[in-house]
Amino acid sequence: MSGRFSGTAVVDRPIAEVFDYLAAGTNDPKFSPRVLSIRKEPDRPSALGTVFVSQVKDAGMKTDRRFELTEFQAPTRIRWTERSKNLVTADGGYDLEDLGGTQTRVTIFNTLVGHGFGKLIAGFAVKAAVKDADALAQRIKTAIEVG
Repeated sequence: MSGRFSGTAVVDRPIAEVFDYLAAGTNDPKFSPRVLSIRKEPDRPSALGTVFVSQVKDAGMKTDRRFELTEFQAPTRIRWTERSKNLVTADGGYDLEDLGGTQTRVTIFNTLVGHGFGKLIAGFAVKAAVKDADALAQRIKTAIEVG
């Protein structure tokens, strides 16, 4: 089973600033309570092919994740694909839209896919993600605006 979720928020910052914040890739713990730690490979500015290695906690279980940037078009698009082998994996991205001046619309989305036993639990993960999608977008907004 697989499913998609998305959330959107308007951030009170210029698009270039929003893109740079999200492209850094290591700010996720500031807006996603499930991300316990994250680091970049290699440790230099993000670009196509950059890999992020993280440890997350889902449903009380810690798992290690590897995501690769598969599309990187400043200042409007970032895409990633999960390269780790977990029960449920995610492919997703950010779309940014300049609303003029100092406002940017940010949409985050992910498609969650179950593998093996994960096919049985993917539906629960998707439902939880859909339920939290707008709140996640608001947490991203707050994190960017706080800096």
